[in-house]
Amino acid sequence: MRIKSQKDFFAGLLYLGVGVGFAWGATNYTIGNGARMGPGYFPLLLGIILAIIGGIVAFKALVVETPDGDPVGKFAWKPLFFIIMANFLFGILLGGVPSLGIPAMGMIVAIYALTIVAAMAGQEFKWIEVIILGTILAIGSWFAFVWGLKLQFQVWPSFIGG
Repeated sequence: MRIKSQKDFFAGLLYLGVGVGFAWGATNYTIGNGARMGPGYFPLLLGIILAIIGGIVAFKALVVETPDGDPVGKFAWKPLFFIIMANFLFGILLGGVPSLGIPAMGMIVAIYALTIVAAMAGQEFKWIEVIILGTILAIGSWFAFVWGLKLQFQVWPSFIGG
């Protein structure tokens, strides 16, 4: 059988692999049933659904003809690097790394850093838009997590917030 859409085929395989991984990982927890769900119930169902969707997409890529075979393009290294680094930096700034002497800088600083580094993944970078987005995310996160859910974690660096 010939692959008629490379993008769909490999996307389907990715979904299938992630779904099987989630479903398999969920078996390490108590599954329960629909009336009394255990901690593994939702990841198991999510994994099964994701694997089914991936199988359908991959099968469709083998059956449905596309004009040029819909080839997979070159790998986008720059966005991958900046998005991963943004999340890595967010975690380090939010909680700190005491073993390396890096203090926790708090949620606000971590969100601004996340926004700035993630924005570097795109084709163009506009400081004003990034700062506005960072401000909206920081305020929204404060309202959702600190004010709304009453979660207790550091919002500001210790030298500012005490």
